[in-house]
Amino acid sequence: MDLDVLNMFVIAGGTLAIPILAFVASFLLWPSALIRIYYWYWRRALGMQVRYVNCDGYQFCYSYRGRPSHKASVLMLHGFSAHKDMWLSVVKFLPKNLHLICVDMPGHEGTTRSSLDDFSIYGQVKRIHQFVECINLNRKPFHMVGTSMGGNVAGVYAAQYPAEVCSLSLVCPAGLPHGRESKFVKQLRELKASESMDRIPLIPSTPEEMADMLKLCSYVRFKVPQQILQGLVDVRLPHNDFYRKLFLEIANEKSRNSLYESMSKIKATTQIIWGKQDQVLDVSGAELLAKSIPDCQVHILENCGHSVVVERPRKTAKLLLEFLAAVQNAENNKKLA
Repeated sequence: MDLDVLNMFVIAGGTLAIPILAFVASFLLWPSALIRIYYWYWRRALGMQVRYVNCDGYQFCYSYRGRPSHKASVLMLHGFSAHKDMWLSVVKFLPKNLHLICVDMPGHEGTTRSSLDDFSIYGQVKRIHQFVECINLNRKPFHMVGTSMGGNVAGVYAAQYPAEVCSLSLVCPAGLPHGRESKFVKQLRELKASESMDRIPLIPSTPEEMADMLKLCSYVRFKVPQQILQGLVDVRLPHNDFYRKLFLEIANEKSRNSLYESMSKIKATTQIIWGKQDQVLDVSGAELLAKSIPDCQVHILENCGHSVVVERPRKTAKLLLEFLAAVQNAENNKKLA
């Protein structure tokens, strides 16, 4: 073989080996870094841009895509201990001309975390309203989407600021009394009885506890490698004290049934999406909401747990788009009447 050709193969092989070895090293030694890179790449691929905004000394971090138009903008609120990037799997199936905003909830990821802040549901509603005003999102009514804790905040927000929210999508929201006791609620009751509330199932500290949490939250059984489980734990560990404080705040008497207490005041056209096999928040909550919110659309997803956004992202996006189109058509018909 010609020496130049041989050198070319050696150089090419060496060039390819470097990123491969870097990937393997990251996977084995720094799985948490790999997870962060993964989200960074996915945001770029989907055209989501990250921004920070300072409101009276309080910083909010959010990602967005698209620009305000004649269609309603969409504000997306994530669940407990998650972050804005949890919506990426749904964003993938939404049109790029739809104005989307995914914000880190108070104390999460890039948004300010203060020991003096009120992390009750009502305190979080005030902070989200501060964010909405700061970016002028409420110049005209917008659509609000929230899941789990974020669904609780979104529902209470719509009740408190009815002129700002034209439509509302609640994905297995928290904040309702338990018609039927879910597996998670039963676990909490047992932990409380044994005075072991430092072992909350939604706040894992080991790869084994992370695997148990994923089984609790998902009907679909994802095969997650041990290294990725370790990476997921490593990312969360520095924040576990905050998550524990937050959980106890939203589970106390002030916040526990906040959506239930507010649902009769919700005037926005509302959509409910719930996984039928939800083991965290029982699906019976959908019926409870439907009885109190007029003309409420309810979608129960078969073979789906609490993590609807992760388990059924395409279906969630489809239901959301159909709902937005129906709301827009109803608005147009009102104008023509």
